[in-house]
Amino acid sequence: MDRVDMYITLIKQALREYVALVQKSPHLPYQVVMAFDDEHHQYLVRKVGWKENKRILKTVLHLALQNGKIWIEEDLTEEGIATWLLEHGVPHTDIVLSFQPPLMRAYSEFAVA
Repeated sequence: MDRVDMYITLIKQALREYVALVQKSPHLPYQVVMAFDDEHHQYLVRKVGWKENKRILKTVLHLALQNGKIWIEEDLTEEGIATWLLEHGVPHTDIVLSFQPPLMRAYSEFAVA
């Protein structure tokens, strides 16, 4: 298995584990949905639903694969998906915190781009 395929497998595993954890909470006013786009290498977890008269549409996690690296576009989890990826063997040089401004990325332990 090449690196890109391994990263796709890990991303899907991480998102499935996160969704399984969230869905254990009873009486959520929203659904937690996953979207996997292997053709464009885009992977999402969203909250979708209603709470009283307010619409809930929130992207919790959005990861992408670009140039052999995992780009974290959005991460609203408590622990952080980057921590999970590191624990599962992804080197910090292959993780881009793309939700951070490009100038700030140089000050982290992760890849700039």
